[in-house]
Parts: sequence; C-alpha cells; structure tokens
Amino acid sequence: MNSNDRLHYNHVHSGGSAYHRQTRGLIAVHGGEAIQFLDGLISNDVKILEDGGMMLAAFPDAKGRLIAVIRMVRQAERFLIDTEEATRKLVFDNLFRFTMAGDFFVEDLSETYSFIRVFDRSFIPITPPFIEFDMKYGTDYYVHHEDASDFVGELRYFEAADISDPLFEVLRIEQGIPLYGIDMDSTTIVPELGLDGLISYNKGCYIGQEIIARIHFRGHIAKKLTGLIFPSSPESLVPALKGVELIAEDGKSAGKITSVTISPALGKMIALAYVRYDYITEGTILLAGEQNAVVGALPFL
Repeated sequence: MNSNDRLHYNHVHSGGSAYHRQTRGLIAVHGGEAIQFLDGLISNDVKILEDGGMMLAAFPDAKGRLIAVIRMVRQAERFLIDTEEATRKLVFDNLFRFTMAGDFFVEDLSETYSFIRVFDRSFIPITPPFIEFDMKYGTDYYVHHEDASDFVGELRYFEAADISDPLFEVLRIEQGIPLYGIDMDSTTIVPELGLDGLISYNKGCYIGQEIIARIHFRGHIAKKLTGLIFPSSPESLVPALKGVELIAEDGKSAGKITSVTISPALGKMIALAYVRYDYITEGTILLAGEQNAVVGALPFL
C-alpha cells in the first residue's frame, strides 16, 4: 500500500468521508406481473419488499448454481436491480427472455447512471436525482451521468477521499464482500456464499429452489465462503496465495483461497476462502502453502 492509500485508509477507518467510483449494472423492472416474475427467478421474497425497501438476492440456475448476486430496491411499482458489471448482461438476459410471457418490462439503465460508493453514513447529497442502497459502511448511489460531476464535487467539498482501486480491494476484503469471477462464479452453489438475507426459505417455488432448499434442510452446505487470518503476514506472499488449496491438520483438502490482502487495521494478512464444512469452525488452523491460517468470521472489521 503506497503512502497516499495508507493516508486514505486511515481516513476511512477514523470515520472520515471517502468515495469510490465503479462500473456496475442498474436494471429496472416494472409491469403488472413484475412481482410474480421476479419471485419465480430470485432467491428472496419479492412480495414482502415494501416501497423504499431494499433486499439482497441471487439469481440461481436450475441446479442452484449462481448466475448473479443482486441488490434490489422498490420504488412504488418499479423494481431497481443493482449488480456487478460482470453479471449485468447475465441478469438482463435472464429477465428479458420472460418479457413476452406477460405484463413484465425490463430496462437497462446502466448507461444512464453513474455508480458512486460513499464510505460515510452521515453524507446527505444535494444533487438530485439519485438512487440509493444503504450499506453498513455507508451508502451506494446511482447518480444520473449529467449530475455525476456535481455529486463528486459535493463529496470533495466535504473533503472526501477518492479511494483508489487497490485500496478498495483492501476495504472490500475486510468487509467480506465477494466479487464475481474472483470469489464466486457459475460453479458456486448459492448457499455457499453465506450472505445474510440472501435466501428466503418461506417463499414459493423459484428456479433452483429445490436444490437450495434441500441443502438447507439437510443441515449444512459442503463448503462456505469465510475468512482466514494469517499470524505471519509478509506482504510478498499476497499474490502467491490467491487460489492456493487449503490443507487441514489431518492432511485432507479443506478448501481454497479466493482473495488475499494485508489489513493495516488488523496488522495481519487476511483472505476470503471456501472452507469445507468439517473445518469451518472459527479458530481452526489450516495450512496454505507453508503458511498457517486461522478460520475467522466475516466481515473482519
């Protein structure tokens, strides 16, 4: 981490304002049968989402494997879906193929709005219009492209730090936020993500529901995305540990690392990893290459 990133890191962790601009996907769904169609496609219960509310959900395929993780907010009878740029087309195509089947319309708004992640829960933007997703660390905003420069100007007026991509990588791993193509992909079974509020087990049928429910009601998943903390933290090992297989004390394969970084706040090297159920207990020691790693809970901070 360079000196500027270290300065901004300390600024964020001391409660200071900061922001990070990303490319993400924003998709609008509306129509008289929007709730019915969405409920048949995602892992959460659209019927209980109130106007102005937000929920986390996943699009599974018929085998319960992940198509995309989304966040959804409701604006009256319109539903706005936020997803990563890597899964934007997957989500749009998955929705659009049903539009001929009933009163259900899909619109990709990604080219109309800019995404800005703000690390400050007290920031109240003046520049309208915007769409917001409240998070633990602050608020994510979609701002119309024409207003994005004014929005960033407001942040800079309040001395918000402009977070670099490398620094954001540290912050997102500390928060235990998985990325598609790195920590999850089309081979991931949705419950393996272990994200709170991702799945409703009380709603009706949806694509992949049978597999996901079977995993839940049999008691546990085969593996789960969790945290690892390394007692030894040489920064030079960070690139080498990505994708490394984890070995348990009994010599068996215990999982695989997906993301690694150094957390200055913890003074440790930390990682996201899929760990097999038999070794998921916090405090379990696993071997990654020649380094010991201790299983821990997410988020780290």
